[in-house]
Amino acid sequence: MITVSWSYLPSTGGSLNLRVIRDTTLYILIPGVLAITHGRHLGYRVDRKAIRNTLILAAFVIPIYVVGSSLPTIRTYYPMWETSAALGSFLPHSVKQFIVVLAAETYYRGFLCVGLRKIGYKSAFVSPVIYAFHHLGKPPIEVVLSAPTDVLFGVVDFNCDSLLPSVVAHGVGLMLLDWLVLHKPLIPPERVVHWLSWIPVHM
Repeated sequence: MITVSWSYLPSTGGSLNLRVIRDTTLYILIPGVLAITHGRHLGYRVDRKAIRNTLILAAFVIPIYVVGSSLPTIRTYYPMWETSAALGSFLPHSVKQFIVVLAAETYYRGFLCVGLRKIGYKSAFVSPVIYAFHHLGKPPIEVVLSAPTDVLFGVVDFNCDSLLPSVVAHGVGLMLLDWLVLHKPLIPPERVVHWLSWIPVHM
């Protein structure tokens, strides 16, 4: 029901403010109520193991965002909502976008993974198809990588029973991606396209 509602509700007309409201309602409030009423845990916890997993996942994912920021299709698509490199514009944009990320991670990695701990690590394979479906319309390379990324994030979060790793990796990574896209590429785009030429999608 939540997935169908997210897909068919108005796309918010490009407004990040309205996207925050929609995603917070569907991905945080509703799963939160269901978790409370059904005795499920969504992964809102921080401990030493969660911090360790966060550092490991971030160290793995952040370089991917850096390399990806030079791809032509990524630079055309991002930032998803209008902003600029001026801090007065970029910082509020990043905070709102981080809330959208928190909402997504609460649903995909919390409600559909950590919240299903009783079935074991198989819970990390519950949402990849839905997650990939919700990436349709984004750059092809992102669509291809969305399902594997969903599984990776799910396994890491499940391992420490916390959303912290995926929230930080996804949220900080997206913030960094936007910042890099708003500036001259760190790596020549043609070089990155050549590195990834073995992947059969448009770069």
